[in-house]
Amino acid sequence: MSFRHPVVLCALSLLITPLPAAAVKDREGAVRGDKAKMENDARWIYNDVDRGFAEAKRAGKPLLVVLRCVPCLSCVGLDAEVLTEPSLAPLLDQFVCVRLINANTIDLARFQFDYDLSFSTLLFNGDGTLYGRYGSWTHQADPEARETIGYRRALEGALAVHRGYPANRATLAGKQGSPTPFKTPVEIPELAAKYGRELNWGGEVVKSCVHCHQVGEAFRAYYRDKGEPVPRERIYPMPAAETIGLSLAPDHAARVTAVARASTAEAAGFRPGDDLATFAGQPLISVADFSWALHQAPEAGELSAVVKRGGANVTLKVALPAGWRAKSDISRRVGTWSMRAMTLGGMTLLDLEDGLRQERGLGAAALALRVKGMGQFGKHAGAKKAGVLKDDIIVGIDGHTTRTSEGELIGRLLESRKAGESVELIVLRGKERVAIRLPMQ
Repeated sequence: MSFRHPVVLCALSLLITPLPAAAVKDREGAVRGDKAKMENDARWIYNDVDRGFAEAKRAGKPLLVVLRCVPCLSCVGLDAEVLTEPSLAPLLDQFVCVRLINANTIDLARFQFDYDLSFSTLLFNGDGTLYGRYGSWTHQADPEARETIGYRRALEGALAVHRGYPANRATLAGKQGSPTPFKTPVEIPELAAKYGRELNWGGEVVKSCVHCHQVGEAFRAYYRDKGEPVPRERIYPMPAAETIGLSLAPDHAARVTAVARASTAEAAGFRPGDDLATFAGQPLISVADFSWALHQAPEAGELSAVVKRGGANVTLKVALPAGWRAKSDISRRVGTWSMRAMTLGGMTLLDLEDGLRQERGLGAAALALRVKGMGQFGKHAGAKKAGVLKDDIIVGIDGHTTRTSEGELIGRLLESRKAGESVELIVLRGKERVAIRLPMQ
């Protein structure tokens, strides 16, 4: 892969199983058109990370790597602005930039980010030290969103970190990736059987591309196939700030806009208007940096935060309760679809509203998940084949009857049940309760 100036890593998060993400009609044409446009671009190094690191070392500039899923319509507005907005040019000129359109051979120990996004950016020193991450769920949800203020903040933050390097190296330790069982995605068993190291430009190039979301899916399948519990950080990756009760502004590095009542964040003392300078000892250049710190956090324990408030630095202690990670909302993640197949037979579930619970005679603390939809093919048809119907209300599963979100239920089953086992599902269908055996896959 090649990179030039600010390295921008763009991962192709394309559709494999039924995914809730829109894609362009002509995927092959989109990828080939992107190559024709970008491979000789004066600023961007196209699909060559090694070249990007070498150039960053030579020039003494930081490296900016964009991972972009070209056929995916998510983040298309942001991608276009990063490539063409004149006001960003002076910032980008201070980086060596790389545009990466596939994840086949990325170094998995180095490139650890939110694999479910179709546009992500990692910012490095030429020696491989990671300065920070950028990823936007706001742009992921709205292809027309084109605002780049948050992106500029991240680039400015990375440049500030670069100016302080290597004296600040110790503060960056927590931002670095951790060891993985495989060096590259194409070494993970589920992907090794289907993909090579190089893209097939002479044939169907899209089918030869490992998309970023496949990396997370392949890791989960790896643990599942070994009969081991899937690690929680792979079930609930890159938790949003809302998981602990914080809302952060998308147009700032990490500014608090709201604090949920009775939340972990409220107990820690956060206030609207606080600007997070560090979290878990790490300097923050973006909301994605905050999510990374949570991603690496313990299952229970205390983290330190420093916020700028009224011209002063205030230190806060964030006490993470046991089970906090499972509160992460994973319902809209591309990677959740494969986990639904593993544990729910392809069902998509919604927690029943309190008013509807009363109508059905169900208590506020009871399990009541409505079957919003079901897959029709392969492993995603497991629930359908077992006899589940759309709009059934799940009131019990594997003996569990307490109110639980879809995400919490998925995690619970991934940790407690292996592929090949089955669990008893109790559904409310009309006024009748029906018992169904649901296979785990």
